Amino acid sequence: MSELIVPEHLSARALRVAIVGAGPAGIYAADLLNKSQPVSSGALSLKVDLFDELPTPFGLIRYGVSPDHPRIKGIITALHKVLNNDWIDFYGNVGLGRDITLDDLRARYDAIIIATGAQKDADLNIPGIDLDGSYGGADFVSWYDAHPDADKDWDLSAREVAVIGNGNVALDVARILSKHADQLLETEIPAHIYAQLNDSAVTDVHVFGRRGPAQVKFTPLELRELSHSKDVDIVLYPEDFEFDKASDEAMKTNNQTKTMVSTLTNWLIEQEEREEAPSASRRLHLHFLQSPIEVLGDNGKVAGLKVERNELDGNGGARGTGEFVEYPIQALYRAVGYFGSAVGEIEYDGAKGVLPNVEGRVLDAAGTHVSGLYATGWIKRGPVGLIGHTKGDALETINHLLEDLGSLAQPTIEQSIADLLDERGVEYSDWEGWKSLDEHEKELGAAEGTVATRFGEITRDRIKVVEREDMMEFSRAKKLAESL
Repeated sequence: MSELIVPEHLSARALRVAIVGAGPAGIYAADLLNKSQPVSSGALSLKVDLFDELPTPFGLIRYGVSPDHPRIKGIITALHKVLNNDWIDFYGNVGLGRDITLDDLRARYDAIIIATGAQKDADLNIPGIDLDGSYGGADFVSWYDAHPDADKDWDLSAREVAVIGNGNVALDVARILSKHADQLLETEIPAHIYAQLNDSAVTDVHVFGRRGPAQVKFTPLELRELSHSKDVDIVLYPEDFEFDKASDEAMKTNNQTKTMVSTLTNWLIEQEEREEAPSASRRLHLHFLQSPIEVLGDNGKVAGLKVERNELDGNGGARGTGEFVEYPIQALYRAVGYFGSAVGEIEYDGAKGVLPNVEGRVLDAAGTHVSGLYATGWIKRGPVGLIGHTKGDALETINHLLEDLGSLAQPTIEQSIADLLDERGVEYSDWEGWKSLDEHEKELGAAEGTVATRFGEITRDRIKVVEREDMMEFSRAKKLAESL
């Protein structure tokens, strides 16, 4: 990129940017903007306000990733360092289109970045998908992650369960369904989640992928974590291990694919060489080369799953063989991807679940860039890629924002967003409030201390606060005390 020229009006004051969405995408965008050459060189000063509908920051790291992932703490620590700075302010419990409008932001900021992600389940259009007992994986994730807007109760009466999908979310869902609740006490899950998981009737969880072991979309870390579940047997099927030229090429050129295929193959060999019968109380079955055709029902409830066996087509894809198999199940979870939602009055592509954009520059209905409006993360590119991919995605958006500095309209209102929210009676949380809530959740864990479980003693580090009202109470307690 050629050297950027900072407009005179911006060199005299801070560049004001609003970011809507306080998950990794939004925080990475803020961090990259602060580290950009014009800001780091001192040619341009920066002020970022970060908004989220939830009272807490961190988005899917807090509410979209399984709580037993060991890497979560490290990611949150890195994001925490970004937010713990004077140049950025956090406004939680504030929704665009609910508490503030796009015009409110346009009047107060030079640029707006939308980073709201994707929260809904993608559709799986097969007969029977709407039967009682058929669920979206994203909804289940929200439940076990104790999202404040999720249902507090979940039906776990099914003994045999199917999970459709071969990505990280599918493995998360399958692992939580099959894992004994006592093992999850080392995480931040609250009491009502533990109690329901502890009473779960599940004995068998079946995960279905339409292609072979070399084409799975989950990562080696996700796969390895399956083996960490105690009293759970992983069951594999030799007929599912099919490889073609594309599979061989993928294993030669991609270390991640090679690692996963090697892990799965070793598990299969160990399973076949094992003399004793499986003895665990629960089983996690991994099925490959099988596509769901129909969810079978009985009296309006899920009773089975019909799948078609596939074969690899030589190019990394799969095609049906005309051979069908039926599995008895009483619940089904679709985990075939996430889908983005409309954001306020911004143009929205309902077919793709994204904001129409070119490399992060948001477009209007006529296909013209809306000056000063940008997108990053899943709402920009769709729900593909891992958290790490979000950094490169944010860099592209930030580079375009910096290129557009000379054409950005100047804010027309000096009133701060905090004053506007106070004027409207919007109860919002801030960074200091999050730190208070964070400390309170750690205190809840410390109060339980060491817990005796069937798998030994477990020390609780924290327990998540569930209700939005309770989160706001602890988030605003310090501010209210200071005002007295």
